[in-house]
Amino acid sequence: QVQLVESGGGLVQAGGSLRLSCAASGRAFGAYVMAWFRQAPGKERDLVASIGRSGGLTYYADSVKGRFTISRDNAKNTVYLQMNNLKPADTAVYYCAGDLNTTPRSGASDFRTWGQGTQVTVLS
Repeated sequence: QVQLVESGGGLVQAGGSLRLSCAASGRAFGAYVMAWFRQAPGKERDLVASIGRSGGLTYYADSVKGRFTISRDNAKNTVYLQMNNLKPADTAVYYCAGDLNTTPRSGASDFRTWGQGTQVTVLS
């Protein structure tokens, strides 16, 4: 079973950039569809971006399209979320998630393996 650990969160000014990393330990990382979700206080946990097993297929929420880029390096067992032109509305805890039996465009219920999350705070 793959275990996931996020890193790279922190404070950033509006308009700035941040790169999140999700490191996987365990077997068969390349067999997992991976995704980033985020959850702000009092709000639902929403899909931000997802990526297929080989990295060839990606999906982005409309709210981040053109600003965020998801990528993966299966040789390093790592998935990334490059976040550019950050806005205060992007402030949330960001979670890495993966599953063996889903697709790049999926909801939270489709992912069974989760990291602990990393806080991203964007100052106005």
